[in-house]
Amino acid sequence: MMVSPELLTRIQAAAFHEGDFTLASGETLREYFDEYVLAADPVLLRDVARALAQKLPSRVEGLVAMALGGVPLAVAMSSLTGLHTTFFRPTRKAYGTCRQIEAAPAQGTRVVVVDDVVRSGSQVLHAAECLHRIDVTVVGAVCVLDRGVGGNERLSAAGIPLKALLGPGMLVDRVPKGA
Repeated sequence: MMVSPELLTRIQAAAFHEGDFTLASGETLREYFDEYVLAADPVLLRDVARALAQKLPSRVEGLVAMALGGVPLAVAMSSLTGLHTTFFRPTRKAYGTCRQIEAAPAQGTRVVVVDDVVRSGSQVLHAAECLHRIDVTVVGAVCVLDRGVGGNERLSAAGIPLKALLGPGMLVDRVPKGA
């Protein structure tokens, strides 16, 4: 299922920005997807979560939210689907519980990783490796935006199908001129 034109327009208006943006990796982009603005709008967040939930594979038993962009999406999806949400950090927390995986699912659970944007897929693959060590199987990943820079292919090669609401160029190509 493709995202509806109405939802696409709302996502564009809320979360798409043009300019010069530097990523944590040092790479620069001309188009930026600001998931936090999307997550701050409760109606848009609910509608995006509903669209993402429709992309979940059958027999999934839980969601894994990638910190930080996947957290509001996964929590909203959880409230719609009743699926348990786990929270995954790129590195182990140095204080408190010192966990990398919070609210870990039971052993043998089949989960889907939730993130805002997928670029190379390395973060999802890292999460899948860590979850595998605790006998949790990643059966898929969902995101709002697949940037189309190899992540889908890397995940597919690892047996993790990626389902995205938006693909490469969808934000740029569909934004009304002058908006």
